[in-house]
Amino acid sequence: MVRDPIASESTPPAEEICSALDDPDCREIIRNLEEPMTASELTKRCEIPQSTLYRKLELLTEATLLEESTEIRQDGHHASKYAVAFDEITLTLDEDRTLAVQIERPARTADERLAELWSEVRKET
Repeated sequence: MVRDPIASESTPPAEEICSALDDPDCREIIRNLEEPMTASELTKRCEIPQSTLYRKLELLTEATLLEESTEIRQDGHHASKYAVAFDEITLTLDEDRTLAVQIERPARTADERLAELWSEVRKET
């Protein structure tokens, strides 16, 4: 199950975030996500095989760098959409010489909060 970046109170370890950002496919996905997109749309845009893309999407959502929401369709075939979940990432060296990370998140609209809630309800059923 994917981690919800907004509901999560703690930031993932710096290593997890750095690992995701070190991956060229992950950076390509972030670069192409100017607006929320489905995995199918991302596969075409990024020219990454779909099976690889799903692994990278999971890596990015687990690192809270992407968020997954559900696009509600009238035909009942809802689709997951992915969006970049950060505006800025700051990496610092703490007093005890460990890396610390801070993630600045974009402001969320009412529509985004509703879509997130629907996504959570859908996961529970």
